[in-house]
Amino acid sequence: MRRLAPFAASTMLGALAAGCAIGPDYQRPALDAPPHFQQSAALEERAVQGVDSNAASASWWQGFNDPVLSTIVSKALADNLDLAQVVARVSQSRAMLGAATAALLPAGELNGQSVRFHQSRRSQLGQILDASSPDFDRNGSYNEINLGASWEIDLFGGVRRAREAAMAELQAAEAGAGAARLSIATQVADTYLLVRGLQQRLRIAQQQIDASQQLVAIVKRQFDAGVVAELQLRQAEGALSQVEASVPVLEAGLEAAMNALDVALGTQPGSHRGLLTPVAPIPAAPVIAKVGSPADLLRRRPDLVVAERRLAAANARIGAAMAEYYPKFSLGGQIGSATTGTDALFTNDANQASALLGLRWRLFDFGRIDAEIDASRGRQAEALAAYKLAALHASEDVENAIVTLLRRESQTRTLSRGEIALARARSASQAAYESGVVSLVEVLDADTRLLAQRDAKAVAQMEASRAAVATFKAIGGGWNTSPAIDDASVATPGEIVAGP
Repeated sequence: MRRLAPFAASTMLGALAAGCAIGPDYQRPALDAPPHFQQSAALEERAVQGVDSNAASASWWQGFNDPVLSTIVSKALADNLDLAQVVARVSQSRAMLGAATAALLPAGELNGQSVRFHQSRRSQLGQILDASSPDFDRNGSYNEINLGASWEIDLFGGVRRAREAAMAELQAAEAGAGAARLSIATQVADTYLLVRGLQQRLRIAQQQIDASQQLVAIVKRQFDAGVVAELQLRQAEGALSQVEASVPVLEAGLEAAMNALDVALGTQPGSHRGLLTPVAPIPAAPVIAKVGSPADLLRRRPDLVVAERRLAAANARIGAAMAEYYPKFSLGGQIGSATTGTDALFTNDANQASALLGLRWRLFDFGRIDAEIDASRGRQAEALAAYKLAALHASEDVENAIVTLLRRESQTRTLSRGEIALARARSASQAAYESGVVSLVEVLDADTRLLAQRDAKAVAQMEASRAAVATFKAIGGGWNTSPAIDDASVATPGEIVAGP
């Protein structure tokens, strides 16, 4: 036994010096990804005629060159309540890391007590004292103060693995805050573009109502004069009612979009009507020339960083569970002073001290430990699958957003050419009708076609700009508050850090 003690002590100290930790060391999994996106070449070709935009800029929304958009996005990032909840969760994760770090360090405590008592003669002790010394002093006091310290020796690295998991969870929470910021910014920008698009559609509908009302007035005068039949008058009135019927739907959509913006800004609905009510053009989609590669998304898109950090945390928890196979040692000690009076406190006779070497080993609980390890491995496998799936969805988001942007812009150009042609046709048919060359049917048909063309063009413009917002979100633009997280950013199992 005497020979075994030095050997055990030297083994323990060697393990501590080496900083070993049980369980698998984390390595970021390699994911298969193509060298570039399918639509990268087309997006770069689109940018030839424009000025390059920094897709990863923290203020990407300024590329729309709309002061109102910049104002409301900045306000949403400052006052949004969903974002405030996410920031609070980051603080919670930072506190959990502090607790996990503190578990690696010795703990100390100071405790004391001062007792005054009056002894009962009827208690067992009182009866003994009364029998041996009837005149004993029934009043007494006891004073004690102690300073103690304890330290769990993390010989096999279970506590260090727990801290490693807490560090990864904090990094995931911080990346989650970045994801929330990006989500809020894109949500506000998208809703703002919807507001501007609906305003333009309402303006077009009102212009068509004015034109249709003028046409109805002309036809009515001709009908009263007996020049045209009642059928033509009713057709004109029916076309007017169709345009008028579209207005309430557009107005309801516009009100709902404005209310959504107010809530996103952390205010009651109606708070920003003065800022949003003045009609303004739909902001054009900025140039996005560089989106990087699918591999770049793994380090730039915050939701992918969240998934990867959660995988790292799940991996560390396997080691924490495996450490339960091994014994846990702890050191403890206490020094203090105790006396039945106050005069002798802190004197040599009143001093007291103790030391403790503790051992805890779950010798007969290996079945439960096996289950805990299996559960940890299952959670790690789940996190790995979630990370791979998130990476695939991220690439899908980028491809879909880019192709939507390109196709909507192509649609807008086509509709613009058609609008010019139909506007000329409408003017020609109106002049021909007033000259008596064509019937009202041709005029109504030209009006209907022009209205549909203008409305479709407004929708295409709005959707193209919204697709640009979706592209910024898909490539992780706007989240560059900290460098990409790599394996070196996680404290090694043997490292003790005093704070987060």
